[in-house]
Amino acid sequence: MQDQKINILIIGAHPDDADVKAGGTAALWAKAGYPVKFVSVTNGDAGHHIETRENLTQRRKAESEEAARRLGIAAYQLLDYHDTELLPTLSARHQIIRLIREWKADLVITHRPNDYHPDHRYTSMLVQDAAYLVSVPHVCPDTPVLEKNPVFLYLEDTFKKPNPFQPDIAIGIDETVEQKIMALDAHVSQFYEWLPWIEERGKAPSDEKARITYLKSRWIRKMSNATRQSLKKWYGETQGTAIQDAESFEICEYGAQPTMAEIKKLFPMLP
Repeated sequence: MQDQKINILIIGAHPDDADVKAGGTAALWAKAGYPVKFVSVTNGDAGHHIETRENLTQRRKAESEEAARRLGIAAYQLLDYHDTELLPTLSARHQIIRLIREWKADLVITHRPNDYHPDHRYTSMLVQDAAYLVSVPHVCPDTPVLEKNPVFLYLEDTFKKPNPFQPDIAIGIDETVEQKIMALDAHVSQFYEWLPWIEERGKAPSDEKARITYLKSRWIRKMSNATRQSLKKWYGETQGTAIQDAESFEICEYGAQPTMAEIKKLFPMLP
């Protein structure tokens, strides 16, 4: 779609965070031949009511690799920080800086800093702290500095204070929503075991077809009015109204501030 390929890095706190918030868009980028990498800053080893942390780490790594295969993305990396124990330390910041530089990222997407989960908040803080420093040669001099600062975006959430999420960019994912669901389906330990138990002390369906229906009802959420308006802005009134499923992103004040033309280069699926 473009002469120059864009390198996309989506950094979540846990295995499956990137899939839930941006799996459909990632699949669209991948189909266009763009290098997409998911990173989970923690290894997800606390997200289960039965599995030991050691066993769960291995399961979640395997599940993430399978999700990446289903989405068609280039890589899914889990860092070694324990689930629920992430802190915005200097060493963690340096690791994020190196990851962004090594991927030669043009676009970096992560959580917003106001969130219920400390791992989400600290992941956001780490990426924010790296946003300027990726261009500073004397910081982590062992990794070549980026020639230009990436664009940084936030993943969608529903938290209102101190500021609600603003869908600056909305992407229609009707073409890849089924692919996204199948990526979520790969995270068996989470969507069929842990989350039903922690939220309702219940169980997910065991039948494969029923599980897919369950995922759609649970994880494909109703579109907000703000996202619908953003779709109309980017796709036009007719197409923006017709889109059934979408993922949206907010532009971070840190990093490069893209023009509309630059946004269309970063998101080649936009008309």
